Amino acid sequence: MDNYLGRTIKNDLINAYGVTVIPAKSKLNAEHLELIRKQRIDVLDIIFVDEQQAPSYRQMANSVVDSSKEMFESYRISRKIPLADIRKDVVPVIQEISRNPDIFALFSSVQGRDDYTYQHNVGVGVLSTLIGRWLNMSEAELSVLSLAATLHDIGKLKIPVEILNKPGKLTDEEFSLVKKHTIYGYEMLKETTGANSRITLAALQHHERNDGKGYPLGLKDEQIDSYSKIIAVADIFHAMSSKRPYHEAMPFHVIVDQMRRGSFGALDPHIVSVFLENIVKRTVGREVVLTDGRVGEIVYLNPHDIETPLIRINDEYIDLSKIKELNIREITI
Repeated sequence: MDNYLGRTIKNDLINAYGVTVIPAKSKLNAEHLELIRKQRIDVLDIIFVDEQQAPSYRQMANSVVDSSKEMFESYRISRKIPLADIRKDVVPVIQEISRNPDIFALFSSVQGRDDYTYQHNVGVGVLSTLIGRWLNMSEAELSVLSLAATLHDIGKLKIPVEILNKPGKLTDEEFSLVKKHTIYGYEMLKETTGANSRITLAALQHHERNDGKGYPLGLKDEQIDSYSKIIAVADIFHAMSSKRPYHEAMPFHVIVDQMRRGSFGALDPHIVSVFLENIVKRTVGREVVLTDGRVGEIVYLNPHDIETPLIRINDEYIDLSKIKELNIREITI
């Protein structure tokens, strides 16, 4: 097995209890090989990255952001959404990016930075596709979901750019105008050949909430299409984890906590649970930055509260479930 030293694994290595022993994209060292032996992981199950052909997901994300921006902007001239081109050239790349086994590198590659509006479209497309896979959706369903998520904010093309990129708080009048992007998007897609009802509803409903406090129609739970519920979760996670004109990216523990607490009123609790649990269980073995600035490694998840894991810092072990004032600020890439 020594011939595996220095090679990079493609996927997480998981033991018989479902715990990630070595995270995806790790370059195997002697300690890793010993873990593989002790955890009795079948070496035939290990898939290695071809270092010469491994895709650059960030490069792919940047490229598809540029492509989607060009396609969306064409609407201002033609007044037609190039749906066929988006389906053919943008959606397949979004689906490929969502297959990145290192989900934290994936999140980093689609975080909004400079051109937030278009990065957000792609980011929500990727995250929605990822959630769809975790919900065991078929490839046909995923194809429609990816397209719907990528187009969810298409109505913002009718909102003045200076309002969308305003660094300060919006006035009541400005916020009322921004909220109309859901109706604008619905109307634009209704007029577009090839856009089915799931796609048009996603544009209309992605700000609706289970408790009826969303917009534009104040719909509740079963009145909201399931694709819209998935996109709502992806939309919120991407917005909270991205740097935007009026706020910095939020710390990891704040995002998880706010989404978890909101899941019982605003967001679909099942979708939130599947999303967060799949994220958190992949943190084992990851390096993290704590809120006090120290850097450590997640070595074990608390089965009663997976969001407060056991952290190793050198030879010290810290149980976050027993230190309420200490949290995870950042998962390092």
